[in-house]
Amino acid sequence: MKKGIHPQYKKMEIVCACNNKYYTYGTKEKIEVETCWKCHPIFIGTEEKKAIVGQVEKFHRRYKKK
Repeated sequence: MKKGIHPQYKKMEIVCACNNKYYTYGTKEKIEVETCWKCHPIFIGTEEKKAIVGQVEKFHRRYKKK
């Protein structure tokens, strides 16, 4: 490998809009994100799943053995 062309990896902080902080390693020092696993609607259960249920029923009707 050539020396001097690769970025330095250092400890970085990821900050969510809900003020959660995570630490990982990367090339930047800080990243600010809008949603994380604690505040995203899919993970906290506030998003409705009606469309998914309808799609499963449609799949079963279509491929049901005759």
